[in-house]
Amino acid sequence: MNDLYRRETALALLHEHTAGEALRRHAYAVEAAMRAAARETGADVDEWGAVGLLHDFDYERYPEAPDHPLRGAEILRERGYPEDFVQTVLSHASYTGVPRESDCARWLFAVDELAGFCMACAMVQPDRKIASVKVKSVKKKLKQKHFAAKVNRDEIQQGAQELGLEPERLIEHVLGALRGVADDLGL
Repeated sequence: MNDLYRRETALALLHEHTAGEALRRHAYAVEAAMRAAARETGADVDEWGAVGLLHDFDYERYPEAPDHPLRGAEILRERGYPEDFVQTVLSHASYTGVPRESDCARWLFAVDELAGFCMACAMVQPDRKIASVKVKSVKKKLKQKHFAAKVNRDEIQQGAQELGLEPERLIEHVLGALRGVADDLGL
């Protein structure tokens, strides 16, 4: 295994650049969804997990497009991450123009916005638990434009299409992954 993909290594880089708990929790959520996708597809779980952890690690310092994720890509290259890893991170932001050519890139794009949305759904549950969130309620909330208004619903739909999955299946995947790390997410 590439040492750069070790969770401890990726986590240290995330924490070096991201102090905010909300953004860290988002990274943990996307990491969980990516690890689950890697297991499902037979891919490298550690590599896909590192992609999930690091896809937004530069956002706190460089929140404006195109600085994010371009500045993060520079840092990843400086730290020795392979170019295919960097390209995957870049591809999660459509405005970079970097095509999503790998399964890892397609999964990252598909789960990024949805992970945050599912976490928002959990926050409005009476018990604030991800275990209480159902696929049906996520679908219903996706139709409510005022709920988690910053979440790009078109990207969620596009992500499912790029994977060839029904949205329900993608939601089910993300919810299942988040339930596995509920304590880390505070949910």
